[in-house]
Amino acid sequence: MPASFATNPLNYILRSESWACKRLQPHEGKIVCIRIPPIAHFKMIVLANGEMQSNMDNLEADTTLSILPAILPGLIMHDESAYDGISISGDALFAEDLITVSKYLKPNFEQALSKILGDIPAHRITKAKDSFCQWHIHLVKNLSDALGEYWQEERPIIAKSNAIKDFSRQLNELKHDVNQLEHRINQIFLKDTLNNR
Repeated sequence: MPASFATNPLNYILRSESWACKRLQPHEGKIVCIRIPPIAHFKMIVLANGEMQSNMDNLEADTTLSILPAILPGLIMHDESAYDGISISGDALFAEDLITVSKYLKPNFEQALSKILGDIPAHRITKAKDSFCQWHIHLVKNLSDALGEYWQEERPIIAKSNAIKDFSRQLNELKHDVNQLEHRINQIFLKDTLNNR
């Protein structure tokens, strides 16, 4: 996926939100790599005005944001929990500023569409987009819950939290018993050594 598909609409939104550009300006010249496997992998560089430009060079990224496709609808809807699913590597401060901008950058698609299509079609398209994203978020959550339950109950490849706690408790008890046994053996050995003198 060419980075220009991401940078052009992003810059359109950034131009209408001066605070976001100002937030990114201190990172001028830094490169971010966006990974959404297997859908996309591209790099962008921050320009002096705070906008982004696609980076075709083979330069090392300052930070990499790895995003699972499953959390994309949540990110689009600005679901706070979806941002926790972004994996960050590299310059953490740069990554945090990028994530903060994306959290609070809420483009008015309806207003932009109304200039092209008119108010009523723009409103209906925006409502349909919101409904679709909400449906997708619920679908992904329900699917992940069902898979988690299946893997715990039917095909136990994931341990239940109670089983883990129980195993941890038994392990601690065994450790305690081994320590007591070691202490007892040391006492017997010491007593035996003293008696043989």
